Amino acid sequence: MIDKNQTCAAGQDSMPYMICLIHILEEWFGVEQLEDYLNFVNYLLWVFTPLILLILPYFTIFLLYLTIIFLHIYKRKNVLKEAYSHNLWDGARKTVATLWDGHAAVWHGYEVHGMEKIPEEGPALIIFYHGAIPIDFYYFMAKIFIHKGRTCRVVADHFVFKIPGFSLLLDVFCALHGPREKCVEILRSGHLLAISPGGVREALISDETYSIIWGNRKGFAQVAIDAKVPIIPMFTQNIREGFRSLGGTRLFRWLYEKFRYPFCPMYGGFPVKLRTYLGDPIPYDPKMTAEELAEKTKNAVQALIDKHQRIPGNIMSALLERFHKKQKIN
Repeated sequence: MIDKNQTCAAGQDSMPYMICLIHILEEWFGVEQLEDYLNFVNYLLWVFTPLILLILPYFTIFLLYLTIIFLHIYKRKNVLKEAYSHNLWDGARKTVATLWDGHAAVWHGYEVHGMEKIPEEGPALIIFYHGAIPIDFYYFMAKIFIHKGRTCRVVADHFVFKIPGFSLLLDVFCALHGPREKCVEILRSGHLLAISPGGVREALISDETYSIIWGNRKGFAQVAIDAKVPIIPMFTQNIREGFRSLGGTRLFRWLYEKFRYPFCPMYGGFPVKLRTYLGDPIPYDPKMTAEELAEKTKNAVQALIDKHQRIPGNIMSALLERFHKKQKIN
């Protein structure tokens, strides 16, 4: 009988290359039936892949809780300085921003295009599309703090304030749950404020088609009019390829509409390329009504989606782009 290695040595025409490689590895490691081992490993990957995909989204929540733990430690360490400093939390914000900016760069190669449209000082209202998990906005806040030295306040859904342990995080990073008068007050004080009109409903129900789900919401437009500030539209490319939600199914949609809580499984955590695009500011116009401004803002966000996002979104294409593979994005 001719030895397997001799057959391999005879040339690739005599035996497929991969089979030859397996025989050589069997000889090298001193094991038999290496192909069976490889098939078994492949089977394990197939079995555990769904579990891994379900765990990865909650790794982001784990990172948020690590952030909260750090803030509590920082608070204890600096409790005596609170009476003497008006900027007690600046050091904590800078540390947390640096950590999240590092995570953004390593895991998603995160970029912001149009940072110059954010004013160095003075107010502006940022309106953004809400992904299944708005990790892009966490990254964006970190970028704003690092490069502009500014804290971007954000309007969050009421359920977020009821999550155990989140109160300190929301307080340090200036999250609020309305009302409209409070938003106007913040903008008139010269701060940046961000709102996602779609909120949790858009996070759960929108999908890889990147449909904007704002309904008839125009309160954000009235806020901009009352505060006399510009609106800056914002969208992050591939945010739905990073994390996806099953909230569009009838059951989970009913549960949300009934209880106003996001009872919905998510999957993902894929290291796709994320790019945040900021559109041209929509200036304050005293002649424009809230309905007209809301529609104009929606069209501006939709224009960013149409220009920068492949529809429908494709996870594999986004992954290939992240790792610098040549992939045509329509």
